[in-house]
Amino acid sequence: MAVAPLIGVVMAALAEGSAAIAARDVARYAATSALLALIVGATTAVAGTIAAWLVVMHEFPGRRWFAWALALPLAAPAFVLAYAYASLFDVGGPLRFALRDGFGFDLPIEMHNMAGAAFVFTCAFYPYVYLAMRAAFLAQPLDALEAARTLGASPMSSFRAVALPVARPALAAGVALAVMETLADYGAAQFLSVQTLTTGVVRAWSVYGSTASAARFALPLLAAAALLLWVERAARRGRSHQGGRARWRPLPRHCLTGLKAAAATGFCALLLTAGLLLPVGWMLWNAIDITPEVDRLIRAGLHSLLLGGIAAVVTVGLATALAIGARNWPAAVRVASLGYATPGAAMALGLLVPAALLWRHTPAGSSLVAGIALLVYAYAARLMAAALEPIDAGLQRVSPAMIDAARTLGRGEMATAAAVQVPVARGAMLTAMLIIFIDVLKELPATLILRPFNFETLAVMASNYALDERLAQAGWPSLAILALSLPAVMWLTRRIALSRPGHVAQPA
Repeated sequence: MAVAPLIGVVMAALAEGSAAIAARDVARYAATSALLALIVGATTAVAGTIAAWLVVMHEFPGRRWFAWALALPLAAPAFVLAYAYASLFDVGGPLRFALRDGFGFDLPIEMHNMAGAAFVFTCAFYPYVYLAMRAAFLAQPLDALEAARTLGASPMSSFRAVALPVARPALAAGVALAVMETLADYGAAQFLSVQTLTTGVVRAWSVYGSTASAARFALPLLAAAALLLWVERAARRGRSHQGGRARWRPLPRHCLTGLKAAAATGFCALLLTAGLLLPVGWMLWNAIDITPEVDRLIRAGLHSLLLGGIAAVVTVGLATALAIGARNWPAAVRVASLGYATPGAAMALGLLVPAALLWRHTPAGSSLVAGIALLVYAYAARLMAAALEPIDAGLQRVSPAMIDAARTLGRGEMATAAAVQVPVARGAMLTAMLIIFIDVLKELPATLILRPFNFETLAVMASNYALDERLAQAGWPSLAILALSLPAVMWLTRRIALSRPGHVAQPA
């Protein structure tokens, strides 16, 4: 399932008789994407790592609240932040107009460029690095840190020499996720006038009607996806530490006072404000005075819930089967992971040919069902690896002795999985379902390409409003996405509170 759409992209790119696209145009879009990914990777690495180190190893005002709240921007799609900041800092916007009128100066800020896009993506995707690094710091052994301190190393030196190298695989994983999401994004990049490869894919298909041209934009994305996946795997390969077998003890936190405490609180508050509070508050402020199209909003919300629910169940079912069979087919897991690194636009593009065949042979009354099935296929192919990670971690609690005992009692492979492995991993499967549900609610490019006629989701509805420069109206579907995603994100982030091995009673 994960590989078939990728093969479809390659075949479409090699097709004859379609409008050709100049290599220099692909190179220009690829260079823009690479620069944007480089900037976002660096900024999210710094912001997420500092925030994680502060909340795990220090005590300061608001730490307990920031520990889980800093991940909440995951509930807000990047295009929502783009709409909010573009409206907030627009030359004709109320903020800059008030500054010019009241104080006689203007802000030297422009959102519709590379810097604006990098800022938006950093605010939207730093939680990937934060969550990965927080989990790594929570799981670190104290022996090496204590040894460094007894040798006279300062807290900062201990961080650079001990904690950061141990957490390097988590840093690579978090940055890779942030970069993947940056390359996959369409809504924010398109609205901020940054020509990335993903915007090229959607533009070549929707404006010029050329599947081959769109596929040629997608080929560098597939190469980047494979590279990022290799980098993330290479960072984890061979990374084992003797301290991991040490006795686990509560992490001592350094109590910050005075200016240091204020700086720590201010830094965390700035991240949370920039990533969630300010853009969402601004969208809400603008939407209050606008009467929403209630029927359309409800219909789009029901479509989003339908797709999110079906995709979550299907994807988790497939990922569970893959995780259980990983002992016999380990290469299948690596192949399926390539789908998550592939942008949704490329995944949808690879399904256009089978989609055309399906619609051609589908009865008139079943076209909606066929379209929804294709969308669910695209979501499952791309997000299977995201579900696989927590499920695989949950299955680690199943010992070989438990499986052997079930087999000796006469149960087959399927019966053993149903009676032993699935019940043990039930909590991890719920976590995976919530992750997939949140991702599907925010997904835009694949939905734009594959959705049935006159079938709107909340993300598509917000994008259509934004394209018409009706940003206040776009606030309502954007806020609806946030309202549906936020409870799930809050539950997921608070689960990390007891993630340190041997640490149950003390909250994070």
